[in-house]
Amino acid sequence: MANQNRFYVDVSSLHKEVTGSCILNTIKFPNGSTKKILIDCGLFQEREYSELNKSLPFIAENIDYVIVTHNHVDHTGRLPLLVKQGFQGKIHMSYDTSVLIKNALVDSYKVLHKKAELANEPLLYSDDDVDKTLSLVCPHPYEESIWLDDNIKLTFFMNGHLPGALIVLMQIHYQDSLHKYEKINLLYTGDYNNKNMFFDVSPIPKWVHQLPISIIQESTYGAMNSDEIDYVFEKNIIDATNLGKEIVIPVFSLGRSQEIMLMLKQMQNSGKLSKDIPIYFDGKLGIRYTKIYLSNQIFIDEKSIDFLPKNFSYVTSKTQRDSILNNNQSKIVLTTSGMGSYGPAQVYLPAFLKKQNALIHFTGYLAEDTLGRKLIESEINSVVEASGLKLKKQAEVKTTCEFSAHAKSDELIEFLKPFEDIKMILINHGTSESKDIYSQKVVNEIDAKSVGVLGRDYLFRLNAFGLVKSISTKF
Repeated sequence: MANQNRFYVDVSSLHKEVTGSCILNTIKFPNGSTKKILIDCGLFQEREYSELNKSLPFIAENIDYVIVTHNHVDHTGRLPLLVKQGFQGKIHMSYDTSVLIKNALVDSYKVLHKKAELANEPLLYSDDDVDKTLSLVCPHPYEESIWLDDNIKLTFFMNGHLPGALIVLMQIHYQDSLHKYEKINLLYTGDYNNKNMFFDVSPIPKWVHQLPISIIQESTYGAMNSDEIDYVFEKNIIDATNLGKEIVIPVFSLGRSQEIMLMLKQMQNSGKLSKDIPIYFDGKLGIRYTKIYLSNQIFIDEKSIDFLPKNFSYVTSKTQRDSILNNNQSKIVLTTSGMGSYGPAQVYLPAFLKKQNALIHFTGYLAEDTLGRKLIESEINSVVEASGLKLKKQAEVKTTCEFSAHAKSDELIEFLKPFEDIKMILINHGTSESKDIYSQKVVNEIDAKSVGVLGRDYLFRLNAFGLVKSISTKF
């Protein structure tokens, strides 16, 4: 057997917590050659890490391949910066993500352009860089082998996080005239969910579970079990409509918007929600994504294709928006962005916040310093700042995590259990607290040779047999 320590992968996370997802994999072959592969290249959305968006902690032209796990800006938003700085290879992703990603990158560019103008700062990248990035996109189907070169094979598996989301298996081979080295198998969950309202999630095949393997797993909700979730959204909406309230529901453009529409339709069909109550959707990017869902361009189960509720309208003009804002009839308004800090939500939330007969209902994670977090944490009748205005909070403000597109701690453990020979588990993509709590649970409940926590403080050297060593590093 050859000395396996001459053949390894250094796995380093270039993000500390949740957003800005970027994993650098540096493969060292026994002949001295090296390959560098990025898994995602996202924008940081927490204010404390925003400066990290302005640069990349590696030389872009030295990256050989990029793999995108799914179409969320915290996983894709710095791809044009990567291209601007010299990357010229292929960007590999699923077919569905290749359909969705243009909208995400174009919209992200517009947001960043506006922020740069207001702050009198240089742009991170140009619209030409966005076009160049899109020209490098290379789509692939699920469960078919993709050879990046003679030594590196990818296989993509379905992931319930989002249409087009991937679990990525990377298998690294090497042999020369004297030795055949043991294959290195790495599995990246990306942002993971075991279910989706719009399609059934195919299970990981048994042959993958039988591999000697190292797993890089997310931990966004690693500190919460699925039985801790309160399913309150339906009741909150029904109670509010029974009182004739006006309802504003901030939603994320992709995934959450469409899930809330489907749920409202189901509530109508069961008789719990009156079809006489008008439902509006405001947000250009969200409308574009919704039309993609309806167009059969991406994989959606047939039973879910017709998901628009009755008495539903897109908001496509300022006149229409003003009409919605200026009448007091009972209504439901879905609006982007999901955390309230961008998009038409910046108009609706200040207007409805001062109405006693209104409910503002958030449907997902609210990061620090976002308008949504401020509204949830402030007391009724207190003065809050929204879109530069000082307003008295008189509306009800509620939230729920029941729509989260991330598996919870117990579901993440269930994902790991079928694997028969886990060499290493690296806990990724979570707050420091979440990664710490979940990693302890993994150590106690899963038979793995080693468990580590990815951040910006350590990289992990792995070979076919698992951990070679961890290396302290600072970026």
